[in-house]
Amino acid sequence: MSVFTKVSHSELEAHLRLYPVGALLGCQGIGEGVENTNYFVDTADGRWVLTLFERTEASGLPFFLGLMEHLGTRGYPAALPLRSRDGRLCTELKSRPAALVRRLTGNNVLRPTLDQCAAIGMALAELHLEAASFPLTRANDRGAAWRAAAGARVLPRLPPAEAQLVADELAVQAGLEAAALPQGVIHADLFRDNALFVDQRLTGVIDFYYACVDALAYDLAVAVNDWCAEADGRLNRTRAQALLDTYRARRQPAAAEIAAWPLMLRAAALRFYLSRACDWYFPRTGDLVHVKDPAPFRRILEAHRAQPPPRL
Repeated sequence: MSVFTKVSHSELEAHLRLYPVGALLGCQGIGEGVENTNYFVDTADGRWVLTLFERTEASGLPFFLGLMEHLGTRGYPAALPLRSRDGRLCTELKSRPAALVRRLTGNNVLRPTLDQCAAIGMALAELHLEAASFPLTRANDRGAAWRAAAGARVLPRLPPAEAQLVADELAVQAGLEAAALPQGVIHADLFRDNALFVDQRLTGVIDFYYACVDALAYDLAVAVNDWCAEADGRLNRTRAQALLDTYRARRQPAAAEIAAWPLMLRAAALRFYLSRACDWYFPRTGDLVHVKDPAPFRRILEAHRAQPPPRL
């Protein structure tokens, strides 16, 4: 993700001595994303991703990194964090919490195929099942209360039509009782840039730093919105059906989840519209900072409000 904090070669060499990874061979900053500082790191003993947590609260790191370890040791294609020589999942670099995880093979996809969408549906269901035995818990810090606060923050900056859209949607979402739906550990950010493929084979699910306990159907809605939306915001129903079919093959949604599905898709679209709008109107400084346009998620939200989605 975006590089906010520069780490020199000598600083990185000193930091890597905390880990059993051998000599530093090279490193490169990763320029996508908006949350943390990430570097690709090559050493004599492997290829890694070093993350310096810029906005992620240190109190959440035992949950995030522990979940990645929990999944990775069970064969799920999550990036496995490396423990330091003294057994820590989280260390410190440049006065920031830091983690070193194994770099997975594969690449992101821009235009997902039906097989890739199907693979994501299966991976999400497997995550929900495998994470059920993870002992830690954490609330969603981008849930309904955050959406209301973020909406209030950006409303004065928005054009009138967008402000009306956000105000109307927040009022509708206030009636959504997500806590009454089946709950569990969710990824909460399974976008195309957080999955890796080699051809049609899913090789990695990455960036668990929004993971939390929330409605399972919300996690599914986040994925469908990104993997299946067209440029105009409308869902490609064939891709959506491929993703939903494989999810249902491993985990059958409850009747309450099916009933709440249209509002879940809208809640997921609103969440990412608001987070991008906050970054757009209140940008941070930094080296290689990448601010994402909120407009695609405004179009997705508008499309969901205009027509019923594919059935869950």
